[in-house]
Amino acid sequence: MNIDFPGKTVIVTGAAHGFGRAIALGFAERGAIVHACDVNEESLAETVKLCGNKAKAHRLDVGDRTAVQATVAAIEAETGGIDILVNNAGGVRGQVGRPIEEISEEDWRVIFDVNLSGAFFMSQAVAPGMKAKKAGRIINISSGAGLGISLTGIQAYASAKAGQIGLTRQLAHELGPFNITVNNVAPGFVLSNPASQKQYEAMGPEGQARLMQNIALKRLGAPDDIASMVMFFASDFANWVTGQVISVDGGK
Repeated sequence: MNIDFPGKTVIVTGAAHGFGRAIALGFAERGAIVHACDVNEESLAETVKLCGNKAKAHRLDVGDRTAVQATVAAIEAETGGIDILVNNAGGVRGQVGRPIEEISEEDWRVIFDVNLSGAFFMSQAVAPGMKAKKAGRIINISSGAGLGISLTGIQAYASAKAGQIGLTRQLAHELGPFNITVNNVAPGFVLSNPASQKQYEAMGPEGQARLMQNIALKRLGAPDDIASMVMFFASDFANWVTGQVISVDGGK
């Protein structure tokens, strides 16, 4: 199965490291022009460098609707339209699991802003252009936490990722008549960035052993495993696939 995207315009959010960097590289290696977005400008520059002449960096907080609208409009004006959006920006914003009574309003909101509101704002911004072209791909990156529970006990993260899965299914039906597919990749636990490394260390030896025991393949995955599923959803091989959530987690 050969998958490529010559001449396609792709936006990848959360592209500074981890899944986002692997996804950006995957598209760039297959001929797409990647518009990589993140708040971490230093690491984002490294992603763009790795992509060669196939990428451009945009500093963007996806939780800021005004900034999202302006960035998407600028990309559309430059390229003539966006073909693929990958809503990868997310994470736990440095938090670890704590009892519910210790969670502040800010702790709750900051996770929702990047994981759920950001996916909505980005999808909202690209939808009119995709509708006009009667073509498009939107791929959301959720988590196994959105299908079950957060392994680290972070209430807002599990809730936001579950909401993102609901958004995926709703938008698939709303945008389907315009030949726009909306799908979701739900990764298992992957050591993809400093935040996931911190979570893993917080589990301790016993928690890490339990985690591994519950994976059918008895090993953790890599960012490229997630990127590969994104490539499929974005490709012509997934022309009649929408509203789906695929777990890439080593088997549960």
